[in-house]
Amino acid sequence: MSDEIILEARGLTKEFKGFTAVDHVDLKVRKGSIHALIGPNGAGKTTTFNLLTKFLPVTSGHIIYKGVDITRLTASEVSRAGMVRSFQISAVFPHLTVLENVRIGLQRKLGTSFHFWKPESSLYTLNDEAMALLESVDLASFASTQTVELPYGRKRALEIATTLALDPELMLLDEPTQGMGHEDVGRVVELIRKVAANRTVLMVEHNMNVVANLSDTITVLARGAVLAEGPYQEVSKNPRVLEAYVGSVDENESLGAHP
Repeated sequence: MSDEIILEARGLTKEFKGFTAVDHVDLKVRKGSIHALIGPNGAGKTTTFNLLTKFLPVTSGHIIYKGVDITRLTASEVSRAGMVRSFQISAVFPHLTVLENVRIGLQRKLGTSFHFWKPESSLYTLNDEAMALLESVDLASFASTQTVELPYGRKRALEIATTLALDPELMLLDEPTQGMGHEDVGRVVELIRKVAANRTVLMVEHNMNVVANLSDTITVLARGAVLAEGPYQEVSKNPRVLEAYVGSVDENESLGAHP
């Protein structure tokens, strides 16, 4: 993990008609790390994610990516710069095959994303690269499967594959294990660990087992502001964090994460 900061928020603030949803949030994500953004319901996690990925305009503050102020850029401009949010391009097409979905993500490299009049055969040059991506997320055997037929956990793996197709330097994953059973959660955790080997990951996640097993650094939000930050072992025992989550503090308590 590098000491270099790849993404930084400075005084990030978002107000909605007098209500402050994000309140002067400072955040630093180190290159090569897995950084989790957590907090109780209503903490401002999703709004912060939407601000960082330019789905919402900021009220005040700045967003710095690789040393460049991207506060006024659009979501598509940020994506082209290498910062990609999973759902941003991973709304999979249910009636295309798994291979075809990944190929669409790769199509941007050919500069033909909007050349809808061209025959499908013009994309066959992407098949080898698409299969390599599917192999990396353990979906090669599903290549010819219609996406609508995939189990839920496999669809989430496909979403990560379509995100990887854009070759992001920084991946932002919003609740990557939400709604999954135990087996699927384990598979996706290993997948995230694998794809993070040569890139940076920032994720919003509610599952404390996932957070504990994956994260190098955790930022805890509460009522739109940063409550605590640090490694899991430190943050999970912070009295202010415990109070925000469970409403009471016991010196022997910690946030629940079990093997």
